[in-house]
Amino acid sequence: MTAATHSPLFSQIPDSADAVLDGLDPEQREVATCLRGPMCVLAGAGTGKTRAITHRIAYGVRAGIYQPSSVLAVTFTNRAAGEMRGRLRQLGAHGVQARTFHSAALRQLQYFWPKVIGGVMPRLVDRKIQLVADAAAACRIRLDRGELRDVTAEIEWAKVTQTVPADYALAAAKAGRETPRDPAEIARLYSVYEELKQDRSVIDFEDVLLLTVAILQDRHDVAEQVRAQYQHFVVDEYQDVNPLQQRLLELWLGERDNLCVVGDASQTIYSFTGATPDYLLDFRTRHPGATVVKLVRDYRSTPQIVHLANGLLAQARGRAADHRLELVSQRAPGPDPVYTEYADEPAEAEGAARRIQELIASGVPPSGIAVLFRTNSQSETYEQALADLGVPYQLRGAERFFDRPEVRKAVIALRGAARFGGNDSLLDDAVDLPSQVRAVLSAEGWTPQPPAGSGAVRERWESLAALAHLAQDFAAARPDATLSDLVTELDERANTQHAPTVQGVTLASLHSAKGLEWDVVFLVGITEGMIPITYARTDEQIEEERRLLYVGVTRAREQLYVSWALSRSPGGRPHRRPSRFLDGLRPGSAGTAGRGVPGAFGGIERGFTATDGAAAAAGTVGAVGGMGASVPRRVRRAPARCRVCGRTLTGGGELKLMRCEDCPSDMDEGLYERLREWRAEQAGRSGQPAFCVFTDKTLMAIAESVPDDEYELARIPGVGMRKLRRYGADVLAICAGQKPVTETGEN
Repeated sequence: MTAATHSPLFSQIPDSADAVLDGLDPEQREVATCLRGPMCVLAGAGTGKTRAITHRIAYGVRAGIYQPSSVLAVTFTNRAAGEMRGRLRQLGAHGVQARTFHSAALRQLQYFWPKVIGGVMPRLVDRKIQLVADAAAACRIRLDRGELRDVTAEIEWAKVTQTVPADYALAAAKAGRETPRDPAEIARLYSVYEELKQDRSVIDFEDVLLLTVAILQDRHDVAEQVRAQYQHFVVDEYQDVNPLQQRLLELWLGERDNLCVVGDASQTIYSFTGATPDYLLDFRTRHPGATVVKLVRDYRSTPQIVHLANGLLAQARGRAADHRLELVSQRAPGPDPVYTEYADEPAEAEGAARRIQELIASGVPPSGIAVLFRTNSQSETYEQALADLGVPYQLRGAERFFDRPEVRKAVIALRGAARFGGNDSLLDDAVDLPSQVRAVLSAEGWTPQPPAGSGAVRERWESLAALAHLAQDFAAARPDATLSDLVTELDERANTQHAPTVQGVTLASLHSAKGLEWDVVFLVGITEGMIPITYARTDEQIEEERRLLYVGVTRAREQLYVSWALSRSPGGRPHRRPSRFLDGLRPGSAGTAGRGVPGAFGGIERGFTATDGAAAAAGTVGAVGGMGASVPRRVRRAPARCRVCGRTLTGGGELKLMRCEDCPSDMDEGLYERLREWRAEQAGRSGQPAFCVFTDKTLMAIAESVPDDEYELARIPGVGMRKLRRYGADVLAICAGQKPVTETGEN
């Protein structure tokens, strides 16, 4: 299991600011080098968004444009923030703050509390569910465990949407929420919950944001002090921002606009918590001068998996669907997704477990495999099936890695060995860092071979093995590293909850899998009633379920298995059917999936400047719709669908031709030869290779489409704005049967 943006764990620090940009594609480079003013990055799954924004920050710092302490990068999980800090360190950008919204707000609240409020700040409660249970008891309302969890979620939603108890019932009805209890009852529980917190002098995580917002709104001096500290902001996963977080961000910014936001409306799967993609989609309305960069080059998944992902969203509806991105795989072809129907759920679990066992036997590491399901209640069947075959597994969302007793004990032992290792006979035969770590871990119960079976013993071994693997990677990247250096790295990871990979198959819900990726993914239980889930009734809820399945599909790098069961238990009535989202995509199914209107394509859309305004007045720059205001932009790139058969295109050569390689060509051979002759003359004049003018594939695409104007020419991949300005007049003249402009002396 790895973070979604796949890169080496430990890499060499770039030796200069320009070296930070090495390896970035054109769109990522635009993100990294456009350092002033507002920027919106629409980033599809697997397109390297974390890479783009960390390189942006690092380039700004290394080039001397940003002061490290003036940058605040905000994301949504401790793991993502920890990964971002780690990447920034490896890029030589030390001192940049990368935090979650809650962590950043809590730090500010703790600092300003004595000055603004006075006294000791109330204690922060980690788990509010016990307080909700106490509120229910005070109201003489009986809630079972599930209802407690659901009511707690309703209180959280109310607070992030800044809804007070008296307004809850009306707000819930207006939002169309399916409340777990009578809205009036929940409002009463919410009110008593707030009273209990005040009586006990505690606050919850939502209060941290609310109180910080209140202080920044009411105290101009405090707001100015925060704004003096932070000059540049980057917000990751911006489609998941809720109204309270957006308000906090606005207060941090003040009247400034040095803000870069990154997100994908097609991965909005947390609307039930108050998250909304509207802030992402309305970014251009709020910031008319913003640059919009679209990342669609998928470096994670094979063309076959990307084709399925694009097909899933092709029939999507609603505002988020209007802004979907058409991914283009950058990887070599792989196997087609495998679709399997089973008689019942136990048979489905056993089938998946057997296939996983075969994959592991063939060399796929267990940590590179995941089983993803819609609800956590589905995990037990798969836990049992894997345990029966002796396949190691881990539950995503279980106890934090560095909080596990065996891990804490092992780190203490490693720290002791780092201090006194010279006098420790345990390390006498250890010749390098990995062998030193293995020696220490052996004393804690680690063995080179895993124990038989599963359960607690196996889980402890997996934890220690993860530390051994981390030491191996660390030593490979830093050959001169000592045991003390490794302990420092472990301490940093413990502080950020950046756990190493555990060598076991991951079992996880689709929601908890977001932001992660695996070589092989099993999507199980993909039936009507499960996805979309039974209680998804409105169009908006159905579309969110579609996006959830899309997130599951795009977690896979190389192999994808999709399965469903016709009944819940053996012998049951086979009344289930595969999810409607697979119609037209899985073999033998009817439907129109994959034939919808193409999504948005990669490229860069710049905001208003004086030059742009003049160009727009002259009619040379097109207007873009859909991101709010109508603004000048670069001409949109060509569709990623075959113009002959309509299939989604994935390969670079296919994209240049705008058709499948094996679809018939209608190229004008005479025009192609004239273009080749012209290209040779241009290359001779400039002293560069012919392909630097245009590649053969680009000339073929021009000869097939025979563009009439600059807009049509610019739509052909491989042309681009620079070549359009330099060669466009010549190419269009040749296409019209005329002499190139350069020959007539008009250029």
